[in-house]
Amino acid sequence: MKALVFAAGLGTRLGPLTAQMPKALVPVGGEAMLGRVMRKLCFAGFRDIVVTACYKAGMVQDWLRENCPSGAMVAFSLEPGPEPFETGGGIKFARPLLEDGEPFLVHNVDILSDADLATFAAAARPNALATLLVTDPRPEDYRFFLFDPADMRLVGWTNTRTGEVRGGVRVEDCRRMSFCGIHLVSPAIFPLMESWPERFSITDFYIKEAERHPIYGIAAPDLKIIDIGTPETLAEAERAVQGSR
Repeated sequence: MKALVFAAGLGTRLGPLTAQMPKALVPVGGEAMLGRVMRKLCFAGFRDIVVTACYKAGMVQDWLRENCPSGAMVAFSLEPGPEPFETGGGIKFARPLLEDGEPFLVHNVDILSDADLATFAAAARPNALATLLVTDPRPEDYRFFLFDPADMRLVGWTNTRTGEVRGGVRVEDCRRMSFCGIHLVSPAIFPLMESWPERFSITDFYIKEAERHPIYGIAAPDLKIIDIGTPETLAEAERAVQGSR
């Protein structure tokens, strides 16, 4: 089974750090975010890995040529820029490297977690267009996927700051969950993406396609996860790494 790592982001909220390097190479506990994700994927059995790159893509390529985990096979999906294609567009653009008939795992490069990726992938329903790793709402989150509590099928989305609800559902009838930036995707997704633009969010895609295709969530209620997007969460990740040693 292949994996796709999103490593094309600009990381503008990390300020001066990403003026000098791509977000994927920002160190956490002395190791680049990308290195941590690559090791985690390889440990779970995902050794055929596609890495997206756009901002300072040459640095990402050079780093992986020198630091790729033993046994991993890496291919690059080089987005021409000047800005990355976002999460949906990144998957669509990488289609030639992923469309081999097997589901593939997608992992954001800035996610630090103790998720068991092999167990997650094995638990996915075979008929699912996509399976999302989700957890109970975190204090810092305000955008949530909404699931049918009976079977964890995706039915909508909400923004609790604005009150926006998408999917034609009542929030109180749904299970509100935080998305972890890790998902298992069927190659059946690619024909559905053909009508979408070059740059789009996978969240928008999932919300729309959930009306016609089965997209499920798998809850990880005790998951420890940090989305490293700001100096504050980077410091939190540093503390978590130090504490685990």
